[in-house]
Amino acid sequence: MRMFVAVLPPLEVLEDLAEFVEPRQQREDPLRWAGQEQWHLTLAFLPAVADRDLDELIERLADAAGRRQPFELRLQGAGSFPNPAQGKVLWTGVTGDTEPLERLSGGCRSAAVRAGVEVDGSKFRPHLTLARANRPLELTRWLRVFDLYTGPGWQVEEIALVQSQLGQGRPKYQLHETFALGVGAREEAG
Repeated sequence: MRMFVAVLPPLEVLEDLAEFVEPRQQREDPLRWAGQEQWHLTLAFLPAVADRDLDELIERLADAAGRRQPFELRLQGAGSFPNPAQGKVLWTGVTGDTEPLERLSGGCRSAAVRAGVEVDGSKFRPHLTLARANRPLELTRWLRVFDLYTGPGWQVEEIALVQSQLGQGRPKYQLHETFALGVGAREEAG
């Protein structure tokens, strides 16, 4: 199974971003815009999770989440991969308590490896993908537009394990499990 561990922003945050994105999308744009139902902050991408490893993965992710306390984030600004002159991905950035977010990503990646699951080795760069291109594009104009965006803040209280199914068009995401932050620390203190 293709899966990922992610922070799923709350509905009000997604709706605010959608209100900003929607009037700026162009019908004949070479960018393929992600739908609101696909917006998330990937902490760890797991390209091939075997059924036999799933239970241990869930247990280890629950433990990793339980060791971290809730923290505040906000979507803001813009960027592109690999660079603005030859962009294939347009994204909005993340501000706020990004250090706990990075530690959480590291904990999730370590949990997956300890469960025997392959983890994509790319460096963690917190972002939410807005659009993709089939070929490299000059995205500087889009970066100027989305650099103006600042969304509402929210408290991250859980992470999610999501299954990604490829098919015709956009991938389909199915929520598999959620894990509350800070549960382990509260139980140990109590």
